[in-house]
Amino acid sequence: MIDANKDVGWKPILDKFFEQERFSELMAFLDQENLANKSFYPPQSEIYEAFNKTPFDRVKVILLGQDPYHGIGQAHGLSFSVNDGIPFPPSLRNIFKGLKVDYPSYVIPLSGNLSKWADQGVLLLNTTLTVGAGEAGSHQKKGWEEFTDCVIRELSSRRKNLVFLLWGNFAQSKSTLIDTSKHLILQAPHPSPLSAHKGFLKCQHFSKTNSYLVQNGLEPIDWQL
Repeated sequence: MIDANKDVGWKPILDKFFEQERFSELMAFLDQENLANKSFYPPQSEIYEAFNKTPFDRVKVILLGQDPYHGIGQAHGLSFSVNDGIPFPPSLRNIFKGLKVDYPSYVIPLSGNLSKWADQGVLLLNTTLTVGAGEAGSHQKKGWEEFTDCVIRELSSRRKNLVFLLWGNFAQSKSTLIDTSKHLILQAPHPSPLSAHKGFLKCQHFSKTNSYLVQNGLEPIDWQL
């Protein structure tokens, strides 16, 4: 759950979902997976890592993913991010390529761990927070989407001047949850190898994000890892 030992500001906001029957059904599903000895990712201690890393009042940017990575040791609760020492998945590799296009001096990092972004206010949120080992999409439509829709709505209504990075059709479908009079939405094709060449690599979302933040009196994100 959300780390009760940290004042991250999320629990009071999300309690209304935690108390719903749908959340109980979701937890029961994960319990059944455990009882059946079915592995899923990320580890249970890291399912809510995005919230623990980025307190509610410090969110500046929301980078919306879909599923966690479903390979061993990859996912650690932050969208698009992998643990230290794990090879870059193709989408993450293209994110770094896009940064290099946007900022020619950008140095491709040795690690794909994006925790530094999270610490600066980039909420690295997957819309589904768990996935079965080796089974992409296996935990979709179990209740996570209602939970993360709630997160997006609360951010939209309670905060202002946030940047929502919506890459690909699925992420873009969430734009209806966002008040565009208060926030900036940046949309582009997904960074996967199937679509990155259709506009993602040259979208310049990273510099556009920082320009918007600065215009609104906020510190820009240091994208260099």
